[in-house]
Amino acid sequence: MNIITREDIQNLLKKQEGICVSLYAPMEKSGDTQQNPIRFKNLLSIAEKHLIDQGFRENELKDFLSPIKKFQQDSLFWEHQSDGLAVFLSKNCFHYYRQPYRFKELALVADHFHIKPLLPLLVGDGRFFILAISQNSIKLIQGTRYSVNEIDLEGVPEGLASVIRQEGMEKLLQFHTGTPTTRGDRSAIFFGHGAGYNTKEIIQRYFQIVNKSLHDFIRNEKIPLVLASVDYLLPIYREVNTYPYLLEEGIEGNPENLTKDKLHEKAWKIVEPIFYKAQREALEKCEAYLQKADKTVSINIEDIIPAAYHGRIDTLFVAIGIEKWGRFDPDNNQIIIHEKNELGDTDLLDFCANQVLRHSGSVFALKTDAIPGNSIIAAIYRY
Repeated sequence: MNIITREDIQNLLKKQEGICVSLYAPMEKSGDTQQNPIRFKNLLSIAEKHLIDQGFRENELKDFLSPIKKFQQDSLFWEHQSDGLAVFLSKNCFHYYRQPYRFKELALVADHFHIKPLLPLLVGDGRFFILAISQNSIKLIQGTRYSVNEIDLEGVPEGLASVIRQEGMEKLLQFHTGTPTTRGDRSAIFFGHGAGYNTKEIIQRYFQIVNKSLHDFIRNEKIPLVLASVDYLLPIYREVNTYPYLLEEGIEGNPENLTKDKLHEKAWKIVEPIFYKAQREALEKCEAYLQKADKTVSINIEDIIPAAYHGRIDTLFVAIGIEKWGRFDPDNNQIIIHEKNELGDTDLLDFCANQVLRHSGSVFALKTDAIPGNSIIAAIYRY
């Protein structure tokens, strides 16, 4: 699974050359996976119609969509999905992400990428990592409230024994002949004895290599990392850790004895209060301002749109799963809102979220009934 990072979203927020296509589709991870390419093909057909409406000729359309068409024909791709698939295409940009989040079907063509469905992955019901570490294996698992997926990490050692071999410390290994591997080799058992070394130093070296590989992968993230390991290894890993969002509380016990779902269950109990603290405090602040009729808060989309564009919003609450179609002309501050999606329209809720993130504000994508003031959008101004 190729997870989407905060850096990826920042790149998607950058101004693109020409038309941008954003496709979101729920996927089946198992069972009836044959529905996956069919569902995506239907979405792509909608996008093609929008592109034709915007003036694309047949040969231009074929060239523009060629990156998508290539992986669309890959049957193995559709058999190995997560809960949702997000695809982004412009003249000079093509990305797809298999995510642990079931998206609503959506196909949009605009002058920017539609990123609102991704926002729950960053806050609230968003993502967290579990690093399940033992002497025999390393696993990095990404979770949300409702899903869990293992991530392939490049450069991570298979276990402590492989690090010992790489570091030239083979004398620390004792070979047990009673458990042959599939290749006929004897299984290595680490006893923690060797000339010039002690157990903690060897484990520290092992964890330093793991930490470097992990840091290279998630160094730009700002989401919680839960460590799962036997109790005596937890403090040793924390000594070498450089990821600033490693939580103090971990999952004690050998993770090899826990299923992926069990690790997810234990980790969610740890991260849930952290996720909702910032969101809860922001909601309480917004509700308090609304009760006082404070002018630093608004639930009027026509006031919020230009404020978002000009960087005046500190915190934005936006409804997930619905769209508000229209256009904004910043030159004359004109806002046009339509009941249905018309040619040249954009989702104005997504536009506001996009602008607030570009200006380093905070965005919380929530269900409609959770937005302050019984609205579909609410904002706390910087000034």
